[in-house]
Amino acid sequence: MDLQCPGPATVVYDPSLGEYDFGPSHPMAPLRVDLTMRLADELGVLESGLRVVPAPMASEDQLLTVHSEAYIDAVERAGRTLEPDLAHGLGTEDDPVFPAIHHASAHIAGASIEACRQVWSGESLHAANIMGGLHHAMRDRASGFCIYNDVAVGIQWLLDQGVERIAYVDVDVHHGDGVERAFWDDPRVLTISLHETGQMLFPGTGFPDETGGPDAPGSAANLALPPGTADHGWLRAFHAVVPDLVREFAPQILVTQQGCDSHTEDPLAHLMLTVDGQRAAYLALHQLAHEVTGGRWVAFGGGGYAVVDVVPRAWTHLLAIVGGHPLDPRTDTPEGWREHITRLLGAVAPRRMTDGREPHYRAWESGYDPATWLDRQINATRNAVFPLHGLDPLP
Repeated sequence: MDLQCPGPATVVYDPSLGEYDFGPSHPMAPLRVDLTMRLADELGVLESGLRVVPAPMASEDQLLTVHSEAYIDAVERAGRTLEPDLAHGLGTEDDPVFPAIHHASAHIAGASIEACRQVWSGESLHAANIMGGLHHAMRDRASGFCIYNDVAVGIQWLLDQGVERIAYVDVDVHHGDGVERAFWDDPRVLTISLHETGQMLFPGTGFPDETGGPDAPGSAANLALPPGTADHGWLRAFHAVVPDLVREFAPQILVTQQGCDSHTEDPLAHLMLTVDGQRAAYLALHQLAHEVTGGRWVAFGGGGYAVVDVVPRAWTHLLAIVGGHPLDPRTDTPEGWREHITRLLGAVAPRRMTDGREPHYRAWESGYDPATWLDRQINATRNAVFPLHGLDPLP
């Protein structure tokens, strides 16, 4: 497989995006993105086919394509008064208010619109906003560390430009419920989410029978994975569902969310992927974009709460793949980056870009084992969604 990209690639970033900050005790620390960009820079990723462009601010009109006016007013008000508005999900433990919360949230949405614009305009073949991926925010309320749903705003911007078909693949450990809900009844958008089952994890949704609204049957696909799923099982599930659906849908652009909280060391969930398995997922999405959309790919960040050990390595691999120059997993992390972490946090940073695994999986075509929870979930998803796309759910 040729991993070189025949066109320019972009990451939308400036340090002020880190103003999206719920405070020092909150698990979603903006430091994780700073450490990622430092690592990518020191490894030469930002000099290997990946342009850094500044992040604009989303306008109120752009936010209104996804969110209600009352909700935007509530976010602006909360940022001024610092008073909770529980009716809109603001001021909870997950989504505490902070000064200028509207400005910080609209900035991330603007960065995601810019990533979409870069790709749809042809200025870039691939584009990333690793500060984005806030996939839980709903039309009228904050949810799950997410104030504005930058992913949905970006996808809606693409639709408003005349894009006819968009495939969205979400590999965060949590169900991509906000994006799914935004396009639940829109046949132009296919949303696919691979996540730990809602039986065990927030937001408690995303089961195989959730397949889209009455005007868009099959527009949503959900793989609800058992806790403890590791690289081999996760990749088996991905390859059993995602490529077939995306190929059949034939999107003009692929949008993906790469939350890396599926890692075994993440403190908020119960899957057991390694950085190597996550890298394999990013490579598969990249390959799928080149196969189906002519390479048009927009990639977002998302969850990830192992701030030092996981997020910087996982997303640096993502940026390297977006830039068309994947890193050898055996690469050492730069000494200067490790020393920076020790000075800043008193922590010991990982020494290599790998967890020492070689990801392998058993293809679905090799046989279905109904005795395993994972295979039952894969089978349920295929049976629920594949016929709605004219596909045979059998192996």
